[in-house]
Amino acid sequence: MKIILSGYGKMGQLIEKRAKEKGHEIAAVIDPVKNGDFFKTIGDFEKKHGADGCIALDFSNPGAVEQNIRDFAERRIPVVVGTTGWYGKLDELSALIERKQSSMLWASNFSLGVNLLYRAVSYCAALIDPYNEYDAGGYEIHHNQKADSPSGTAKTLAELVLKNMKRKTNVVWDKLDRPPNPDELHFASLRVGSEPGVHGIIFDSPADSIEIKHTARNREGLVYGAIAAAEWLEKATRAGKHGVFTMNDVLG
Repeated sequence: MKIILSGYGKMGQLIEKRAKEKGHEIAAVIDPVKNGDFFKTIGDFEKKHGADGCIALDFSNPGAVEQNIRDFAERRIPVVVGTTGWYGKLDELSALIERKQSSMLWASNFSLGVNLLYRAVSYCAALIDPYNEYDAGGYEIHHNQKADSPSGTAKTLAELVLKNMKRKTNVVWDKLDRPPNPDELHFASLRVGSEPGVHGIIFDSPADSIEIKHTARNREGLVYGAIAAAEWLEKATRAGKHGVFTMNDVLG
């Protein structure tokens, strides 16, 4: 598989290392702020080498990812998007992907454990919903260099709780100087040190508390998940598929 890395921060560098260990080729690195052997834009790379048969992985930043997706769509280069903080444009960019008959696979988190967490939270939220004595809330913790808050994973978890707990209709991300309303899901974010990622959902009653929690030990789970997603998208592209996909498609 020929990979175009869009963004060369910590995740991009880890993906490069692990992808090469799996026998994949890094065709190009696109990063406008890096000096040295990097392309500033995908257009620069395409003019020099061509991008046929390449799969892009974008772990750039929220300020760049929208234009990156547009650039890949225009060239019909399938792209796996791990950057978060752009989901307000998801419908618009998904329509562009469909219009251009290109492909995009996105996820708020590529970790297998986190995607299993999504399913566990969905099930538990639906199971607990009829029992009004249980309230629900959430929290997430990340390193102090993370560019967005709340995390994309936190947003997905909140959406899953709202979807499966009919009593909850609104998420509050900011601090509360008052008691939350019964229909509100309060979700807190903390940025500190080098923490790679903690996400938790709490179902609490006067008698007891149930917590579902995922703790990442490092970024390796994200890296291997992103590479697996790229491998899946490359096979889907060769089979003639196009459109917008998620980790649910990868996991079957």
